[in-house]
Amino acid sequence: MPSGSFSDPLSTHNRSRDRRSYVNGEMIRGITNGDDAVLVGENFIGANDGVGAWASRDKGHAALWSRLILHFWALEAERDSLNNAASTSSSEPNPVEYLQKAYEQTLLATSSPNEWHGTTTACAALLHHETKDPLTVPILYVTNLGDSQILVLRPKDQEIIYKTTEQWHWFDCPRQLGTNSPDTPNSNAVMAKVDLEVNDVVLAMSDGVIDNLWEHEVVENVVESIRKWESGEAGEQKGDRIGGAGGGMLYVAEELMKAAKVIAEDPFAESPFMERAVEEGLAMEGGVYLAPLPHDFLLILLGKLDDISVVAGLCRKRKP
Repeated sequence: MPSGSFSDPLSTHNRSRDRRSYVNGEMIRGITNGDDAVLVGENFIGANDGVGAWASRDKGHAALWSRLILHFWALEAERDSLNNAASTSSSEPNPVEYLQKAYEQTLLATSSPNEWHGTTTACAALLHHETKDPLTVPILYVTNLGDSQILVLRPKDQEIIYKTTEQWHWFDCPRQLGTNSPDTPNSNAVMAKVDLEVNDVVLAMSDGVIDNLWEHEVVENVVESIRKWESGEAGEQKGDRIGGAGGGMLYVAEELMKAAKVIAEDPFAESPFMERAVEEGLAMEGGVYLAPLPHDFLLILLGKLDDISVVAGLCRKRKP
């Protein structure tokens, strides 16, 4: 395959106890972080955010839903890739179709007699390639449903070249897959193709990151982490470190997670989530508190405590 591959991509804050489980005879892929789930493969990364409110419901298990959706999604992408490799003719990847099949399989897996309720957002990036004579170039298939995010950065230019758009029914109620939700991948998931260059960075993040860090902070954090990694200021030496190779993406993800956690735990920090709450005119316990004064309002802005999950991938040429 002439396309690149993602490398060293995973970090989560406060990893939960992750007992290995199986479904349909397959070990469930990925890692659970609170109600989030993250997964990394050679050419597939994703981050799903289970809706925590299910924890208070009978048979509620949002973490299972987020994990199973991601597990089946990665399996479908892998299965199609293997089929194409074995075929004399290849077809274009269809991540929305993979997600639809994953959703349907999760419905079956969480039905009676093993009934569990839950909902989850879903976002993933699938690395592929296209031939543009005389070159073969990497193409990223980005799919999103809800308010988790895929962000594609070009560190050399210190800019974002693509980001997914959050999908909400209303403020703080994202589109989501699962129990009692009207949303489905075929009807609501959005897919885009993004041209990549070598050393572009792809981030898959739950809203625990994007609710607490503005985009320019994410870019600055990633660029600075790569600079430190390349210069040897961070991490142990592992050969080639250009662009964040040799383990740098793990460092990038960890530093981004730490930055989001600082804001989430700061009772006086401004954050994107709180800014949106103010725009909605909402007073929120643990978020925005508006206290009426004789001639004004007292406004307190807080970060948003939430599960914080980051997967970082680096686009690299595959070695001959």
